[in-house]
Amino acid sequence: MRSPREGARSGTPPSGFASIGAQPNLLLSVVLDTLDDAKAEDVVCIDLTGKTSIGDQMVVASGRSQRHVGAMADQLVRKLKDAGFGRARAEGLPHADWVLIDAGDVIVHIFRPEVREFYNLEKMWSADRPMERMVV
Repeated sequence: MRSPREGARSGTPPSGFASIGAQPNLLLSVVLDTLDDAKAEDVVCIDLTGKTSIGDQMVVASGRSQRHVGAMADQLVRKLKDAGFGRARAEGLPHADWVLIDAGDVIVHIFRPEVREFYNLEKMWSADRPMERMVV
């Protein structure tokens, strides 16, 4: 099992990962460190630059159970607030099958493994944009 940082560096998909280390990526570092502390599984970072305007990075992670998913989401929201990133919005906490956390430039999805496999967000968001048709 890989840690969130290892998953972000060497997980699937092979291209489109966010880079870590620069000051603008402090938010991403806080997210990955918190998920690592919370024992998140199969963490993948997807660079959304040029694909959408909803954020710069997307982080997808799995928890072992509904309780684990809910606890990771609560911990992440609390750490983001403590780190000065304001109040992140969380959706899906009552059921905790799939929790979405909108932290501004970083969108975090925390799934139970079966739900993650069903929706397969990594495949959808890691694909390159198709070439736009040229009108002649």
